[in-house]
Amino acid sequence: MRYPRDMRGYGRNAPDPRWPGGAHVAVQFVVNYEEGGENCILHGDAASEAFLSEVVGAAPWPGKRHWNMESIYEYGARAGFWRLHRMFTQAEVPVTVYGVATALARSPDQVAAMQEAGWEIASHGLRWIDYRDHDEAAERADLEEAIRLHTEVVGERPRGLYLGRTSVNSVRLAAAEGGFDWISDTYDDDLPYWLDHDGHGNAIPPQLVIPYTLDANDMRFATAQGFNSGDQFYAYLKDAFDTLYEEGGSGGGGMMSIGLHCRLVGRPGRAAALKRFIDYVKNHDKVWLPTRGEIAAHWRAHHPYAPQAFRPSRMGRDEFVQRFGGIFEHSPWIAERAYELELGPAHDSAGGLHNALARVFRSASENERLAVLTAHPDLAGKLAQARRLTAESSAEQASAGLDALTDAERETFTHLNTAYTQKFGFPFIIAVKDNTKATILDAFRTRIENDRETEFATACRQVERIARLRLDDLLPA
Repeated sequence: MRYPRDMRGYGRNAPDPRWPGGAHVAVQFVVNYEEGGENCILHGDAASEAFLSEVVGAAPWPGKRHWNMESIYEYGARAGFWRLHRMFTQAEVPVTVYGVATALARSPDQVAAMQEAGWEIASHGLRWIDYRDHDEAAERADLEEAIRLHTEVVGERPRGLYLGRTSVNSVRLAAAEGGFDWISDTYDDDLPYWLDHDGHGNAIPPQLVIPYTLDANDMRFATAQGFNSGDQFYAYLKDAFDTLYEEGGSGGGGMMSIGLHCRLVGRPGRAAALKRFIDYVKNHDKVWLPTRGEIAAHWRAHHPYAPQAFRPSRMGRDEFVQRFGGIFEHSPWIAERAYELELGPAHDSAGGLHNALARVFRSASENERLAVLTAHPDLAGKLAQARRLTAESSAEQASAGLDALTDAERETFTHLNTAYTQKFGFPFIIAVKDNTKATILDAFRTRIENDRETEFATACRQVERIARLRLDDLLPA
């Protein structure tokens, strides 16, 4: 079974984004333009809109127009948009618009104002509707129509996409379309990243993802346990910004997205909080204020797609066993059983695959684990002298100088090997890459005094350590 979700991401080794000017954080404002694209029977929908409005507990009205809901959305187009437009243009802060194609078509003056301000106009889909129950073909058709209509209304095709109310197919369909510089239908990171769609190979090109946010988002004015006042909104945005700014000053640096809606934050009592936050951000020196398109261009230039040489979770069984069957000495059955686990992107690193292999080793019977121990050669023993070690063991022993012993050292190792094996029934095992000849001999003399149960457990831990070191040579950390 293969698990498609990526629970690893960048892990502990997130890249330095190298934002322009040495900025500690990239702060990006999004204006969602949905007014006129929402569910409405005038638009051919089965019921009225019920999402993100001032109507508490709104429910769809099947077959009926919802006058209050329609007028709330109209406020966003008629008043809220222009308040945000004045605010951002006066502050000289660039904006990315998520524009619903049908909404843009019904708002020519607003589109002209976006273009005059130099705002990036990305696609927010054809209509502001929920795609979770759409079949793949119908959703693809809507995506294609969204691009066509957007191009007709705006004058150029959208280079970015955030659908929002997605299905499980949405991101894959957008990447397969092939014309988007970036997509944002994920919420899973503080940095952009490349998505290559788990084993589809060249059928779908690698897609740059610029994650979005639902927390630093004015939609929480219209949801349960959300913001009740502008002060709460401002405080949350400030805390998020301060955290990212501090992290960026320590060599990290993330991206902060702020999601806005004309009918929500465009209301006077909320707009004031947004203006305070814009002023607060602009009072910091090490801040980059880009559009999402500018973030995409920066990421392509400084962090281009770099395919991993091979990924365990995408291999066939034979290749998997061939590559990793020797990680545990002469014990390919461990790789064979590990292949049957729920492997996914999290196992495409040294640590991830080691965990899968070690799980098999730990859950094996004592006799099976003993067989793994006895498969290991003596340190500087007869196999080494006859040059009959595996390539891995030969390199490991050489790294600690065990291939260049004096006669006296060889005699000492031979004596200890014999005594240890006679006492425990398996050879002395230690991760030689972690040691020198001197520390290996010290460990030898100490561990030979252990009881068998203690030493069996110690040897097993060393086998796992050797496996991890071998994987470190093959896969990213």
